[in-house]
Amino acid sequence: MCGRFVVANVGSELVGVLRVDTIADDLPQPSYNVAPTMRAAIVLDSAKTDPPTRRVEAARWGLVPAWAKDPSIGTRAFNARSEEVEDKPMFRAALVKRRAIVPATGYFEWQQTPDGKVPHYIHPADDAPLFFAGLYEWWKDPSKADDDPSLWLLSFTILTRSAVGRLGSVHERMPLFVDADFADAWLDTDLDNVGDVLDAAIDAAPDVAESLADWPVASQVGNVRNDSPANILPVGP
Repeated sequence: MCGRFVVANVGSELVGVLRVDTIADDLPQPSYNVAPTMRAAIVLDSAKTDPPTRRVEAARWGLVPAWAKDPSIGTRAFNARSEEVEDKPMFRAALVKRRAIVPATGYFEWQQTPDGKVPHYIHPADDAPLFFAGLYEWWKDPSKADDDPSLWLLSFTILTRSAVGRLGSVHERMPLFVDADFADAWLDTDLDNVGDVLDAAIDAAPDVAESLADWPVASQVGNVRNDSPANILPVGP
């Protein structure tokens, strides 16, 4: 799973290699402890233009499908198992037309040890951006007027798959990593068979995983109120 991640940069510094056309003005500030229900930047291709416009938007972490009665459903939909999304009503529609990339600096995972759970910071060894495969949805708040700027809620989830290699010793699941070269295929809004691109992403993710570094960090990261660069500093031997 992926329950916390880090976004140490914003805007073009984070997504330059993805050839973005438009960056929203309201992106969240850098954070060293992004948790579910918080806002983060996502990259999506808008099919409303021809050709599609690649945008960076601020979205709430935890998918809220269009049919939801209220946003609370998103609190348990911050991750989606990649091997199940084609069959789950919560994610199926978004998989077909609303795929996103979630850029990050790294993420946290907790390793079970004889002495308890130890948080690890997992990140690219060369400090390049890390990209997660995601899904997004727009939800219309029925309690608000049509001219209310907060009428529409943009939300997202991060896909996961079984962990491999060294990451498998930290946790049994890992985010579905997307290489920058695969971004165009993942974001394509006009696919005939989305299952093919999903399978390709699942198969390619281990190559990214093998290039990542990790180290134990202080337990303070477990508290979402602790948001500082100290969260990613290594501790112990």
